[in-house]
Amino acid sequence: MNFGCKLSDLIATSHHLRHDFKLIYLFSCHFTTTTAAAAVEVQSQGIVPSHKGAITNENIVHHLKFCSNLTRLESIYTCIVKNSYNHDCFVINQFVSACSAFYKTDYAIRALTQMDDPNVFVYNAVIRACVCCSSPSQAIEFYRKMLSDQVAPTSYTFSSVIKGCALVAQSRIGEAINAHIWKFGFKSHLYVQTTLIDFYSSVGKIFDSRRVFDEMMERDVFAWSSMISVLARAGDLVSARKLFDQMPERNFASWNSLIDGYARIKDVESAEVLFSKMPEKDLISWTTMINCYSQNKRYQEALATFNEMTARGIVPDEVTMATVISACAHLGALDIGKKIHVYIKNNRFNLDVYIGSSLIDMYAKCGSLDQSLVVFYKLPEKNLFCWNALIEGLAVHGYANEALNMFDHMVKDGIKPNGVSFISVLSACTHAGMVKEGKSCFLSMIHDFHIHPEIEHYGCMVDLLCKAGLLEDALQVIKEMRMEPNAVIWGALLGGCKLQKNLEIAMMAVNKLTILEPDNSGYYTLLVNMFAEANRWSEVASIRATMKDLRVEKKSPGSSWIEINAKIHRFSASDKYHESCEEIYFLLDKLFDKLVLTPCAPELLFGF
Repeated sequence: MNFGCKLSDLIATSHHLRHDFKLIYLFSCHFTTTTAAAAVEVQSQGIVPSHKGAITNENIVHHLKFCSNLTRLESIYTCIVKNSYNHDCFVINQFVSACSAFYKTDYAIRALTQMDDPNVFVYNAVIRACVCCSSPSQAIEFYRKMLSDQVAPTSYTFSSVIKGCALVAQSRIGEAINAHIWKFGFKSHLYVQTTLIDFYSSVGKIFDSRRVFDEMMERDVFAWSSMISVLARAGDLVSARKLFDQMPERNFASWNSLIDGYARIKDVESAEVLFSKMPEKDLISWTTMINCYSQNKRYQEALATFNEMTARGIVPDEVTMATVISACAHLGALDIGKKIHVYIKNNRFNLDVYIGSSLIDMYAKCGSLDQSLVVFYKLPEKNLFCWNALIEGLAVHGYANEALNMFDHMVKDGIKPNGVSFISVLSACTHAGMVKEGKSCFLSMIHDFHIHPEIEHYGCMVDLLCKAGLLEDALQVIKEMRMEPNAVIWGALLGGCKLQKNLEIAMMAVNKLTILEPDNSGYYTLLVNMFAEANRWSEVASIRATMKDLRVEKKSPGSSWIEINAKIHRFSASDKYHESCEEIYFLLDKLFDKLVLTPCAPELLFGF
């Protein structure tokens, strides 16, 4: 029986799935060398007795399960080869599982290729190891090899292979494997169907995910949760909530998926209601709710939820801490951020790139750039997010040359910049008025790093040129944009016109802005101020009349906040939401009366 003819033809069309097994065969060939030194290593670690007769496969498997480092794993394999257990499917199955724990798929592949007749369990272990170790293309290739060797797959084979297809977004191959699921009689297998639900959603086929779910003869709580998660991620919260209400039994995943779905569509109130109704909450539930508040710019609620979580004895993880630190950064809550940093140190959290980049960003946004640099240089490992956070911090604080130097160091260290990196660099050039350097970075982004400019990059360039007085050059950049300019672009041009007192181009920008954002009063106000400075009062009156006719007014007043005793107090003009608003307005009235009575004696006003 030919198991894999159609699938083999399909996979053969995908060049990136082809692997040279001869190279794999040559790799790590030291496994076949059973040196005396390796034997001594085996015996010294107590892996097997020194007399050959007592060596059994059970004894080797026992040590594989408790293998704690790569050197020991290599020693055990030496023992396996020396005692001819490298053809024992049970032993190699356990060895492959151990390789997966150390992310050494090359060892696992080498072990399989040395076997004369590997069974389905060995193939399943290798395929699963490739998927878990982020080598999904190899997993699919080994499935093809398994079929060509006439080894019939099991349900565990398909669950791993489908996950591999999802990771490489290979919908055609996934559909071919789905046909194999029918062919081998697993179309009603619960675990396989649940994996198919996730696969179809990963390639954007939500309808097919729902079809698989509806065709299931039996559903467990994981199948229900998977389907709810798929619908929630797709933004179909009506269907997701309907399924959630129909669930015979709910688990943490179903609750958390729905809360996260509401967060994605900015329905914080529904997320709050659902969160409050949870009979029990795990760490992911709390982190999801904290993230929900953060995503929707309700940072104070995020911090309050974190405090409640820790008060209930729930120990946060690195993801929770990174989210909370980010909330502190947006609030400018330096004191709270410092306390959280101390909490991280005291509880011995792993200072990974996620927490590290969040701390760098938090200290920079809160004005403590020196502490941001300390965190950066103390990080044992730095990824692109860490570099970007520091470069942005330097740029915001006006250290343009330092930001550019740090960018150069990042590139020299082998970290490839992304679009965010160049936004920070271009912003640094804008703050410092470094037009030549800004133009050079913009061109380097396109030609050296092959990054297509996005709307934010064009905005930086327009802002840079406008602040340097090069309005005509800025207009030329806008004309050459590969997408339609938005309000941010025209707003940057209008701001430049204000600096250069160019009313002609300003009128052009405002005409565009009134179409893009007709309810935004800021652009009208800026133009009014420009005409007022030029003593063109008739135009001032005309624009104000237009604003009145169009009912354009300032809807979102500016706000400010202050941190006192680790608590954030936020204020807006004329608001009455603060708990001490009566006392605040009473004091303001008294100050106003004193200002009227003593307009030129500040020492009398403050009692000095």
